[in-house]
Amino acid sequence: MNQTFRQSEPTARHTTVQGLDGQLVDAEADSLPEPQPPALRSQSARFVLGASLVLIAFNLRPLFSSLSVLLPEVMQETGLSTAGASLLTTLPVLCLGLFAPFAPKLAQRYGAERTLLGALFLLAVGTGLRGFGSVPLLFLATFMAGGAIAIGNVLLPGLVKRDFPDKAAIMTGLYTMALCAGAASAAGLTLPIEHHLTGSWSGALAAWAVPAMIVLMIWTPQALGSRRQASHSGFRVVGLWRDRLAWQITLLMGFQSALAYCVFGWLAPILRERGFDATTAGAIVSVSVMAQVVTCLAVPSFAVCCKDQRGVTVASVAAAVIALLGILFAPTSTVLFWAILQGIGQGGLIAVAMTIIVLRSPDSHVAAHLSGMAQGVGYVLAAFGPLVVGLIRGWTGGFAATAFLFVGLGLVAAVMGIGAGRALHVGARTVRIEGDS
Repeated sequence: MNQTFRQSEPTARHTTVQGLDGQLVDAEADSLPEPQPPALRSQSARFVLGASLVLIAFNLRPLFSSLSVLLPEVMQETGLSTAGASLLTTLPVLCLGLFAPFAPKLAQRYGAERTLLGALFLLAVGTGLRGFGSVPLLFLATFMAGGAIAIGNVLLPGLVKRDFPDKAAIMTGLYTMALCAGAASAAGLTLPIEHHLTGSWSGALAAWAVPAMIVLMIWTPQALGSRRQASHSGFRVVGLWRDRLAWQITLLMGFQSALAYCVFGWLAPILRERGFDATTAGAIVSVSVMAQVVTCLAVPSFAVCCKDQRGVTVASVAAAVIALLGILFAPTSTVLFWAILQGIGQGGLIAVAMTIIVLRSPDSHVAAHLSGMAQGVGYVLAAFGPLVVGLIRGWTGGFAATAFLFVGLGLVAAVMGIGAGRALHVGARTVRIEGDS
């Protein structure tokens, strides 16, 4: 293939974000020809499409929080060590980083809809395989499902943005709420499912394959009926990996994600060690996760109105970390307050990190590559968070010493946020690939 490169004009020299859709980065921004939304014949078909995307988002988080509330039972009944449990909680986060870079290439080759269909299939199978109760199979199933979630994480926001450009704010809100609702539902309902329906931890984990199978059946005719259009990468971004600001954004993403997945993986065991029964601990985690919705929806619009995003980033970090310390050491009568504050702080931190990716990018192509860098590297770094929490628990016999980890993660996230929050653009440029393909 003979190719030449020329610098393209950025689509927006000074990127602005209108409303909540600023969080959504199109993973297929480099694809030529540009992917087109489906031609829908009726409003009902449009409704089904929107509902399908929201339901897919719902299924991208139960893998994490469903295991958390059952982790003591899994360890007791299988003989899994604390180190093994740490690896199990870390594995899906690691998959988010390892598999995210493959999503845009798969979408260019097979189409975003069909790629997402394959990811849903792997998610349903992986989640269902957890029902066999075998530790090796549990690791394999978690690896499969984690890889599928990584693909969904990357492709789904672009589909929401592409297919509903006139409803971007509403759809982004529904998408965000669905993500949180999936995590909260798994945290709050997995124990009742075990007690009243399945009678086993493995059955309760596998039960979350049911909503994945339902949305798989709904999505299959839409994905297979979509227009299949071969595409190739028509743009490339140069200078990103050598840019200091890009690395500050990436490290902000990594360390805030480490805090988030420490909460997903270990908050329920921390609460149970503090004396709460399993069902109550799961309910508190559920409330904390749903509290993220408030700031996930409010922070992006607020952040873009500020001169820069340093203040909101540091404030979100402070709230999330102080709340974790409260959960660890404050009287148990106040734990619900601290859990809600942690959700508010963590939700704000996630939202501002995603918004900063867009604000620091001069055009949509740089935003897509910066998002890929931040997710690919960031989630690999984030995987060490839940791993170290488990190792500290094994070494010390309790969770109190994890306070040092949470403070350390928060300090690094705050420092990176001060750098990433400056009103600058990353020093990368977009070039268009020309030539026969």
